[in-house]
Amino acid sequence: MLSVENVNLHYGAAQALRNVSFKAEMGKITCVLGRNGVGKSSLLRAITGQHPVSSGAISFNGAPLDGLAPFRRAKQGIGYVPQGREIFPLLTVKENLETGYAPLQRAERSIPDDIFSLFPVLQTMLGRRGGDLSGGQQQQLAIARALVTRPKILVLDEPTEGIQPSIIKDIGRAIKYLRDSTGMAILLVEQYLDFCRELADRVYIMDRGAFVHGGPAETLDTPEARRHLTV
Repeated sequence: MLSVENVNLHYGAAQALRNVSFKAEMGKITCVLGRNGVGKSSLLRAITGQHPVSSGAISFNGAPLDGLAPFRRAKQGIGYVPQGREIFPLLTVKENLETGYAPLQRAERSIPDDIFSLFPVLQTMLGRRGGDLSGGQQQQLAIARALVTRPKILVLDEPTEGIQPSIIKDIGRAIKYLRDSTGMAILLVEQYLDFCRELADRVYIMDRGAFVHGGPAETLDTPEARRHLTV
């Protein structure tokens, strides 16, 4: 289980997170929603070690993550799919996947077969450069690269952004499969309300760097929740 307790984060004098606390349980999909600029990506940067927190504590399965570099957190089992995908455009699909070997022991350095079951298009494109793929294919590649690291928790930052509906459905099916078949925790930051409503076990809504709502996915249809999501 991922535990975030009273986390504050600053960029200089600007405060991006304000006393944020929540838990992402194993075998569950936890979704964080909110308008642009409310702190969702900052929360993921804090969890993955991309930016140090000002105060508070983050732990995974009881082990504190505070002060650990991102690659150390990856070794602890945190797989990260960043906003914008950030694949390597000049590397082939196979080489992009192999960059996920970094946190693994030598004996573990292989591409799991179920990655190609989840995203069969990648198997047909192993020799193509990442930059030649469509946006949806690049998103599948970014998720697959994170899965190569054998994560215990998969952290995704807006995986549906700029993706065609058919690929969104494929990604949704993959996320459900990973939850149900592996028991991993999945933390999903999203703006696409229907995607979260369909997938999430628990939802949180952020506004101005703080959580203003938390509950089961069905609470997204309450007036209180919609008030915080309306542009």
